Amino acid sequence: MQPENLALPVGITLDRFILRNQEAFRYATGELSQLLRDIALAAKIVNREVNKAGLLNITGAYGHQNVQGEDQQKLDVVADIRFIRALTNGGEACAVVSEERHEMVDTGNHKGKYVVAIDPLDGSSNIDVNVSIGTIFSIYRRLSPVGTPAVMEDVIQPGNRQVAAGYILYGSSTMLVYTTGRGVNGFTYDHSLGEFFLSHTQIQVPKTGKIFSYNEGNLDDFPKLVQEYIASCRAQRFSSRYIGSLVADFHRNMLKGGVYLYPPTRKDPNGKLRLLYECFPLAFLVEQAGGMATDGRQRILDIALHDWHQRSPLYIGSEAMVQELISL
Repeated sequence: MQPENLALPVGITLDRFILRNQEAFRYATGELSQLLRDIALAAKIVNREVNKAGLLNITGAYGHQNVQGEDQQKLDVVADIRFIRALTNGGEACAVVSEERHEMVDTGNHKGKYVVAIDPLDGSSNIDVNVSIGTIFSIYRRLSPVGTPAVMEDVIQPGNRQVAAGYILYGSSTMLVYTTGRGVNGFTYDHSLGEFFLSHTQIQVPKTGKIFSYNEGNLDDFPKLVQEYIASCRAQRFSSRYIGSLVADFHRNMLKGGVYLYPPTRKDPNGKLRLLYECFPLAFLVEQAGGMATDGRQRILDIALHDWHQRSPLYIGSEAMVQELISL
């Protein structure tokens, strides 16, 4: 046996990957690299607390509603605090907006060049039943002068101005997937070493697939043409897969090929998913991986944002499947 076979390489860590590819970032000054590390650190902490939730009595409802009018879970609050604390202490984000908060968080880092929008813990309804949940994040360069407090205009930007976006999936393994506009890469967390390692290089969404993901309980409220598309998927014996955690559903379809549908309904005529926290970052990712994202009328990334809690329909996934939906 060769000596090197006794100690095989463990792989490329997230930190090393970020450093090696820093020059490929749109703004290669180091701040964005540090910001991604801050997000990865918070992800490790949240991963620990998700894994121990049942032992630490942090499952169940918190007893409050967030700005969306949704009942907060204890882990929603924990994740929100962890990410905002990490981004504040990291020094690179001048402001953070969270799905869980009514107001923008001024981190006090007025020399920071970036604003972060985050859904700290997507899939709250799955927390208590031990089903995959996730975090979604999006990063923008501020528009206001560096050295001053962040303002509303720093947040109200269209999705096509994102400089980075990604998600963390807390499932059978914990993964961090992100893009800075040069493709999509995924990193799997090694608990024994406390590091994220590159596991999925230059992810590409299959051009078409046989998975369609939607909330069947809302089917009767969907637009007629969407109902017809779903009937077509059934007739072709496609597989219906819906977890109820957007990150988990999106991740599966991105790797295996499929489409995720969240159309407008009578209850939510403007759609239910948040543009800033969910639609924009996932649309950026899917396009970088060769897929598509639309609200049924236009490209998600071109939608004008007027409010940071603005909602939208979402059809996202394999190009051929989204194109077929658009054709309807």
